[in-house]
Amino acid sequence: MRWFFILSGVLACAGQPVSSPCPIQMSPPSVVVRFGDSFSVNCSSSSDQIESMGLETMYGSEKTTGLSYVNITIESVRAWMMGPICYINRVVDGQCLETLPVTVYKTPDRVSISQPSLDGPLVEGHQYSIQCDIVNVAPVSNLSVHWHKGDTISSTERFDGSSASPVNVTSVFDLTAQRGDDGTQIWCEAQLDFWGPVPDLTTTKSESRDVIVLYSPTFIEPKNVTLELPARGKFTLDCAAAGKPTPVYSWQFPHSIQQTNQNENQSSLAPSIQLPGTYRCTASNNQGSKDKYFTVTEATRNRTTFAALVGGFVFLGAVIFIGGLFLLTPEGTFSFGKGSYL
Repeated sequence: MRWFFILSGVLACAGQPVSSPCPIQMSPPSVVVRFGDSFSVNCSSSSDQIESMGLETMYGSEKTTGLSYVNITIESVRAWMMGPICYINRVVDGQCLETLPVTVYKTPDRVSISQPSLDGPLVEGHQYSIQCDIVNVAPVSNLSVHWHKGDTISSTERFDGSSASPVNVTSVFDLTAQRGDDGTQIWCEAQLDFWGPVPDLTTTKSESRDVIVLYSPTFIEPKNVTLELPARGKFTLDCAAAGKPTPVYSWQFPHSIQQTNQNENQSSLAPSIQLPGTYRCTASNNQGSKDKYFTVTEATRNRTTFAALVGGFVFLGAVIFIGGLFLLTPEGTFSFGKGSYL
């Protein structure tokens, strides 16, 4: 009956010229409340022509006469749509009213990743659709879902809808698997967004899933290598590669003699017989294979030192030869007293 009385008053005023805006102030001016919680509202007016004023809600009403304020407390919100009405009855201008905007919300009962894509390993370069189910949330028009991958938010989806009561919704995230995703975690998070701060409003997260990505080998040092054969010591060829599953290695040597007694399934190699030529390493797994080449050349000799050594030996031989001409006797012995020379 109260609602009928108020609406009748509104209809009675319809068509009559409005002399001034309705001088009603609501405090707070709007309300965001969790379903089942309580809230209070105060209604006041600055008009000096008030006969009476009141607050009407679906849970009860309050009315005052000769006062410029009225308030009411709703102990437990049990409806998804409601709007308390504050009205004043004036001596001259009759009745006017204002409605308090009220948003009733409910956080989800459950948020979960239901798509089975993450139950097994992903393959690099392939796209996967991962599904997040949000159960029993309201209002859907204020809902956003954030997709987390590692330490970053990779995607955000917001929803439209006019339903004020709880609904179930689904968010889908399309993930193109990359090797950098391997070992990270992915999860979704449901959040209700309102214009102002809402006390004790929390987000609801799904469980985290580990991301496993299979990818072909990639060399840690990708360039082919050229090195000189050292005069002393041994050289080592480094063919380390990253890949999932862990790569296996095979080597091809420039000389068949080097093929014996070599443990080829290793990422680095120091050939027991070190010869110049081109060595090839192949890193492979079930996702592919890659080749890397090592070109080993002979060290460039120092020709100045070599010429000096040859010249020294020639000079020494000449000295010995000339000395022999003067010191060798006919009997085949050497003497410092040969001829007139001492």
